[in-house]
Amino acid sequence: MPLPDNGAPWPPPALARHYGEISVDDAWYSGDRGKLAAVYRSNQRRGDGRRRLWGRDRAQQPGAPDHRLHIPLPGDIATASADLLFAEPPELTVTDTATQDRLDELAESDGIANTLLEAAEVAAALGGVYLRVTWDRSLAGRPLLTTVHPDAAAPEWRWGKLVGVTFWRELASDSATVWRHLERHSAGRIEHGLYQGSQDNLGVRVPLTEHPDVAALADSLGPEGDAIETGIDLLTAAYCPNIRPHRRHRGSPFGRSDYGAPLYDLFDSLDTTWTSWIRDLRLARARLLVPDGYLRDHGPGRGASFDDDREIWTLLNIPPTEQGGAGITLNQFAIRVDEHERTSTAITRQAVMSAGYSAATFGLGDQGAAITATEVRARERKSMITRGKKVRYWTPPVADMLLVLLLLDRTLFTPRIVPERPRVTFGDSITEDTSSVAQTLSLLQQAQAVSTETKVRMLYPEWSEDAVRAEVDRILVETGQAIPDPMQAGILP
Repeated sequence: MPLPDNGAPWPPPALARHYGEISVDDAWYSGDRGKLAAVYRSNQRRGDGRRRLWGRDRAQQPGAPDHRLHIPLPGDIATASADLLFAEPPELTVTDTATQDRLDELAESDGIANTLLEAAEVAAALGGVYLRVTWDRSLAGRPLLTTVHPDAAAPEWRWGKLVGVTFWRELASDSATVWRHLERHSAGRIEHGLYQGSQDNLGVRVPLTEHPDVAALADSLGPEGDAIETGIDLLTAAYCPNIRPHRRHRGSPFGRSDYGAPLYDLFDSLDTTWTSWIRDLRLARARLLVPDGYLRDHGPGRGASFDDDREIWTLLNIPPTEQGGAGITLNQFAIRVDEHERTSTAITRQAVMSAGYSAATFGLGDQGAAITATEVRARERKSMITRGKKVRYWTPPVADMLLVLLLLDRTLFTPRIVPERPRVTFGDSITEDTSSVAQTLSLLQQAQAVSTETKVRMLYPEWSEDAVRAEVDRILVETGQAIPDPMQAGILP
């Protein structure tokens, strides 16, 4: 499937519903009140009968301040998902030593762990994300692993597998003309196209040299003038679903967001609760009701004011029992703190559980007590189950793109390596503190139920076999438990 023809509608109509759903997820993820208001006003104009906090039309009160409050729980959920997956960098291993060294170098210099962490947060919020391998010799002497958000991609599927994808972006323009750069990835080939069109139409395809943002790509194109041959027979892009299946569209190859339609209601209710809470605070500010005679007149057209720091006042000739008498009245309403707090906590708890996480992951529960990693895992079992499912969805595309990274590196930069599909081992999201481990080891030692080697492995689970053996030998020597070499000790003739 080549790049689109001139005059094609854009974004692709077939993806309009998909992009529309992403726009709602994006509004909640961004935490931008303007985006939320725009999305829900548009939905209400299309017949959404629900009266949501963010769908209210503020135009009926011109000049009135907008006191609606947004609590960024959706963003916190996406961040928690990414942290569970990639807070600890994954271990990337291959069998060839030279290739392992190069992979370690690429992972460190290119910040692959950070790229995956960012991608996982986007995927949790928007339902998925694309990983892309590219290169730029003027920028770096290595291939680059990058990400593309799902609302900037037009994928091609076969049997639920990605066989091609067109990434697109709008370029800078100083007129009403919309410039778009389209980049189509297929096996062994990357095509580039520059289009000059309008907001809803791709327009006419023009040479890449017509726009400075993509002009440099023209020198990289092949003889046909529109594509780059990668030299490998694999797709240089992969789709990472957040989690499947997509509940609203059964059979869809797209992943689903951690939010989904049910959580929109909870997010809106949480914002409504906090908006009401802050309204109580705003209305409960102490106010003084004073007679007109207590006001100091500033002259015609300048109004009057009350000096609440004044210590001496002249009595007014007004009976104290009359309405608006000489007394000063303090007016202050009660603040329903407990009701609002319990409501917001219950909504938050339900929202994070519906998203697939334990309440403890978000600090809801017992606080302050020191607990072991085993107890943490027990409290966060639901989060760990969700993490395990996401690991299975993330591992294949990450391994595929790392293989592509190594293949392109051999073709373009480092011919000595022997590329192979790396093994991706996700780090432990919960690390036990040293004091808890030490206490456990001490109890095992007192019970004479653990060897020195086992203790070292428990304390340093990430160490290699050689490092563990060397540490065990040093401990045995220092404690006088080492068995002397029979040859050196003169035991053998």
